[in-house]
Amino acid sequence: MKESRHSQIIRTSLIGVVTNVLLATFKAAVGFLANSIAIIMDAVNNLSDALSSVITIIGTILSRRPADRKHPYGHGRVEYFSAIIISVIVITAGVTSLIESVKKIIHPAEPSYTTVTLIVIIVAIVVKLLLGWYVRRRGEKLKSDALIASGSDALFDAVITLATLISAGIMLLWGVSLDGILSTIISAVIIKAGIEMLSSPVGELLGARVSAELVAEIKQEVMAFEEVHGVYDIILHNYGPEVMMGSLHVSVDDTMTAQDIHGLSRRISTVMFEKHGIIMTVGVYAVATGNNQRKELQSLVLGTLAKHGELVQIHGFYYSEKENLITVDVVPDDSIKDDSALCASLTQELSGLIPGKTILVTVDHNYSE
Repeated sequence: MKESRHSQIIRTSLIGVVTNVLLATFKAAVGFLANSIAIIMDAVNNLSDALSSVITIIGTILSRRPADRKHPYGHGRVEYFSAIIISVIVITAGVTSLIESVKKIIHPAEPSYTTVTLIVIIVAIVVKLLLGWYVRRRGEKLKSDALIASGSDALFDAVITLATLISAGIMLLWGVSLDGILSTIISAVIIKAGIEMLSSPVGELLGARVSAELVAEIKQEVMAFEEVHGVYDIILHNYGPEVMMGSLHVSVDDTMTAQDIHGLSRRISTVMFEKHGIIMTVGVYAVATGNNQRKELQSLVLGTLAKHGELVQIHGFYYSEKENLITVDVVPDDSIKDDSALCASLTQELSGLIPGKTILVTVDHNYSE
């Protein structure tokens, strides 16, 4: 049986916890044998490094809680909060390191390392680099911001230690102190990376635009249905890495029956759920067919609007003889800042071409492309 995504995240995080605990145990044992308070304190620091993995585990478990009356879309977004907490930890570590680095620039001190200390540092760097690389790679594969942040945390820890070791070597060989300068540069890079890591989960919580690749794939799959002439108004809401809800409109011939439309929308919804896990609502626009007034008006309206270069999409034409009403939806490009002015201009133009009818132009916005 294939292991679930959540189980893989928890297993990867457990590896992080165990690795940090083993590394801390190794450092503590060496510290006690060498009677080095510095190594013992570094061992304690490794135990705190396991915190990001623990946060990931807790967040993953909480995100698996089923939907309830207060949270009908489930608790998947808890994963984003886990990633935010870990990103803040990374930023805090970067700021702390930056402060200490500036102090080293102002008050430089010659480093002092024993053979035992160097062995511990080298082991720690290798372990942290391997752990960080593994956890981050798994996070990218599983699309887990929390794992990516946790892996980055381990990598940054290794980089800081490596920079300290390199600067110590330069100091011992050439008498040049670069410890504070190198540490300052790396600390700034860590802070920047932490802010970038923070932007991803925060963006998801605020409703970030879905990937263009996913939208293109959805369009292609829906257009594969022979009854569909066009796909419009794709709106997707993310409720966690595995839960997405949305809606779209398709244009079909106005000769289709309600039974036909019902069947088509059901088939589209099934494909969206099976391939992408999206709970999709499907709306319908009717395309006028045959030789009648509705088709003539449709051609006139769509042809007129198509001449406007600022309109990237025109759809949803509807004509009601009973209400003497024509409605159409347009999607302008980013150059249009005043929707009301655009509606007024297009309405006036169409009213001049089709007098005696009520014209309603609606401005849609592109939420997914």
